Amino acid sequence: MITISPSRPRGIVEVPASKSQTIRALLIAAFARGVSVIRHPLISSDTLSAVSAVEAMGAAVTFSDDDSIATVDSSGMQPDATITIDAGNSGTTTYLLLPMAASLGVPVTITGDEQLRKRPVGPLKEALKELGAEISDSNGYPPITVKGPLKGGNTSIECRTSQYLSGLLLASPLAEGETVIDCPLLYEKPYVSLTLGWLDKQGIDYNITDDYMHSHVSGRQHYKPFDEYINGDYSSASFFFAMAAMAGTEITVKGLDRNDPQGDRKILTILEKMGCSITWHGNEVTVKGSGKLKGGEFDLNEIPDTLPILAVTAAAAEGITVLGNVPQARIKETDRIAAMRENLAAFGVDAEETEDSLIIHGKGKIPGGAGKGFGDHRIIMALASASCAAANDITIDDESAVSVTFPSFFRLFNSLRSQK
Repeated sequence: MITISPSRPRGIVEVPASKSQTIRALLIAAFARGVSVIRHPLISSDTLSAVSAVEAMGAAVTFSDDDSIATVDSSGMQPDATITIDAGNSGTTTYLLLPMAASLGVPVTITGDEQLRKRPVGPLKEALKELGAEISDSNGYPPITVKGPLKGGNTSIECRTSQYLSGLLLASPLAEGETVIDCPLLYEKPYVSLTLGWLDKQGIDYNITDDYMHSHVSGRQHYKPFDEYINGDYSSASFFFAMAAMAGTEITVKGLDRNDPQGDRKILTILEKMGCSITWHGNEVTVKGSGKLKGGEFDLNEIPDTLPILAVTAAAAEGITVLGNVPQARIKETDRIAAMRENLAAFGVDAEETEDSLIIHGKGKIPGGAGKGFGDHRIIMALASASCAAANDITIDDESAVSVTFPSFFRLFNSLRSQK
């Protein structure tokens, strides 16, 4: 349990690297058949789960003394007759690796912790079967076993998480023939753009039309060893952006690429609409809170991970805020719509939920109280951030899950809280 007193954090902070980019880099390196270098990787429990997965497939991963460089040597990768991968809490590792593992030609089982075993894999399972893989699972959830080869062909899949499509796009170049993917429903499109960025760097032959609804990927292609730098993570930065907004202070976040395809950078536009000012200087962005936030209606379909932090930001605003069109928030590490409504109520803030949205009745201040983290890293960091607009202490039952993506969160948060 942790108790956080009200404060008005300010100052300069540098956030860790992108989880999404680090995991994609690790998985591509594992299939590149050579030595790849990943500079400035994120070191967290989710990315270490990806490291374990890569090593379970036979690649070697080493880190520099200061963890600033990860080297992946897959030149001698010779998968055993069967492979079992514990993905921990990492849905990203699970969804991206499962299709890629079908190219290995041996049975690969992916499992994980209790939360991961509640993450649906049914649509991905059916798509992989249509593309020639043998696959079995536990009623649409991990543990799930896949065996290739991945032959290619045609499949149609509704992607309530973009990671389904990203996984198929990463695996399709390794298939025996061309893969055609129809995607009549797709949430979180910016994450697919992030995946395509890697395919472009690798020189992969593909064609995507109709706003990601149709994908054609040539088979019998290969990934190449690479040397890449991973930029700072907008998902992690979003908490510090919101702290400045709620506290009415200035916080500068370093190490971000203004043109990065990460979708969560759109939170800056939302905060601007709520009354903040945003200023860029090179790879640094400063958010200045106005001291008086206003509510609004925001579509979070492309940026579902921002729902927890925007929920507490909306609680600190005046007026009604609708965080809508985000049904996939219910199938993350926990049901984030229900969890945040419960937490806001515990903090003395009125909120209501619909099937795909959270509606917050902000009064300009958060009374405070005891919240539940639900073992969800983003909920825990959002609850801690709520202290920036709280009239009384904020208590969180367990803060340990921040290690999933942001082990240094509380250290950096406290460094800003100590600034005068």
